[in-house]
Amino acid sequence: MTVVQKSKALFGLAAFLSFVVSVYVWFRIDKDSGLFIGLWVPSILSLGTLMLSGRRVS
Repeated sequence: MTVVQKSKALFGLAAFLSFVVSVYVWFRIDKDSGLFIGLWVPSILSLGTLMLSGRRVS
């Protein structure tokens, strides 16, 4: 497994765990907090895409 594949897997896992935690929090604790945590999923995936694209952002 290459470094890029490991990085993709790590970002995918982080996004999936964020989704699972948000669903748990939504149903068990507080809907507003679950919604907030759910908003992390696209942010994590966007960060992963940005970091793995190889382009520099100025």
